[in-house]
Amino acid sequence: MSNNIATRLNAIRQQLEVNQIDAFIIPRADEYLGEYVPARNERLHWATGFTGSAGMAIVLKERAAIFTDGRYTVQVRQQVDGSLFEYLSLYDDPQIDWLIDTLPAGASVGIDSRLHTLAWYQQAKAQFDKAQINLVEVNDNPIDVSWIDRPAPSASTMTLFSHEGAGRNSVEKRQQIGALVKKQGADVALIAALDSCCWLLNIRGNDVPRFPVILGCGLLSANGDMTFFTDLAKVPNNIAEHVGAGVSFKEESELACVLAKMEGVKLLADPHSANAYSQLLAQKGGAKLIAGTDPVAIPKAQKNSAELAGMRACHIRDGVAVSRFLAWLDSQVEQHIMHDEAQLADKLESFRLQDPLYREPSFDTISATGANAAMCHYNHNNGTPSTMTMDSIYLVDSGAQYIDGTTDVTRTIAIGKVTDEQKKMVTLVLKGHIALDTARFPKGTSGQQLDAFARQYLWQHGFDYDHGTGHGVGHFLSVHEGPQRIGKNVNGVALLPGMVLSNEPGYYRADGFGIRIENLVAVQPCQALQGAEREMYEFDALTHIPMDARLIDKSLLTDFEVNWFNQYQQKVRQTLAPLMQGDELAWLNKVTEAI
Repeated sequence: MSNNIATRLNAIRQQLEVNQIDAFIIPRADEYLGEYVPARNERLHWATGFTGSAGMAIVLKERAAIFTDGRYTVQVRQQVDGSLFEYLSLYDDPQIDWLIDTLPAGASVGIDSRLHTLAWYQQAKAQFDKAQINLVEVNDNPIDVSWIDRPAPSASTMTLFSHEGAGRNSVEKRQQIGALVKKQGADVALIAALDSCCWLLNIRGNDVPRFPVILGCGLLSANGDMTFFTDLAKVPNNIAEHVGAGVSFKEESELACVLAKMEGVKLLADPHSANAYSQLLAQKGGAKLIAGTDPVAIPKAQKNSAELAGMRACHIRDGVAVSRFLAWLDSQVEQHIMHDEAQLADKLESFRLQDPLYREPSFDTISATGANAAMCHYNHNNGTPSTMTMDSIYLVDSGAQYIDGTTDVTRTIAIGKVTDEQKKMVTLVLKGHIALDTARFPKGTSGQQLDAFARQYLWQHGFDYDHGTGHGVGHFLSVHEGPQRIGKNVNGVALLPGMVLSNEPGYYRADGFGIRIENLVAVQPCQALQGAEREMYEFDALTHIPMDARLIDKSLLTDFEVNWFNQYQQKVRQTLAPLMQGDELAWLNKVTEAI
């Protein structure tokens, strides 16, 4: 591989000469700036060999560096040749500062401005200007020029998403969002997020792994009319009837021409999520940029009753699939048959594949045995999958894209005997999960305010975890949907009825074991609160999958928590039992017995 990479680096360096630049920045993101990148756009992987989901490389004439975060310290050394790249940290070695320290005044740094947000571009430019370094937008990405065997774009057509499943047709949605665009003082909004475009038009696609969207970009007028720039070969004949009046479709390559002719137009765009290229082009073309958040984000996050019905239905079927896997796993362990992490992940998917509404995983399954589970975003595909061992803990975090919704669940499983210390840690995590699940909070509360509910018991014993407690989840869309989140340092976005989030506290002991207990929950008005003076909300759990009672130290639970646990397990049994039979049903009845 490294011979390959050396050749590729030379090709990139030849392009530095062509563009008369001293360095080129290669982010992980593509022009859509989403979490998942089609194979065709895996530029960082092509240039370095690194497969992680976060990172950046910088190529200079004589040296190169790769920047990754703490999740990837081991992996980056396995995948990236240290004789070609220096290993640096995304956070401890800020990339712009590093370039300023490395390059002389008067040097030029090249970027493909489609691969960075406008906010990043503005901050980088301000820093470079101070250091008298030029930031250059290159027209032809050096990687795209050099990548001879680049994968072809996906050829799958757009699918029409039923208005019944969506609960509203595209015309209603576009008029609602158009009114929000007008309210922000704009004539037109740049709808850059792929899931926002798909939600607005009630369409889905198969262009990005794990994320059922079609590639493209939208311009939405204040009156609700929309132009969607995409590959026209993917647009089905009956699209006009499906999306209703006011939508036109154009080739994606035409977007640049339209943006460049926006003289006098007030264009709403999100500098933190839309690419710099589009906004800079519109600005040069005479548009007045209005910085704001994606107007689709909050309405999309607030699921309506039809969307919630789909989410509930798919979670029940998903609960059956995952429970059947857990029953199989227990029977294998009883027979002392030990599988590796990849076999386990494939076996889990085999149960989901039996559902005709299943499409694909909603993210790469985290199937982690023993010490691997201590890496909270572990991926068994990035090395040699480990095999389970007796008397250990197995963590499986997986999710599915179904036509009627998206799931994400983590269960931590005892493989044979576990230690008292492990039980204590699982129980502290469970206590936090219960505290968040049962929280009641007034309208206007953000996820940041609720985060400590989930951490408090770990904190009392001197422990914590280094990831957020909850992320939003879309409806047959992104498994990591914004803007709603639950975390220590997140935005102040208030949680609203209909939003779906994960509740996933965890604990990770390096080189030892990892624990996470994750359900998805929906925000709803408080059902049974008498005499409340404020409008109050609570969570309703969507996930119906047993939790492993063998890992729990009951002496650490209050009566309230024991009751919660038993009621949850009983509800799982009542919900899933009619859909299971034979040995699997016997397993379900056994593992959901009261503790």
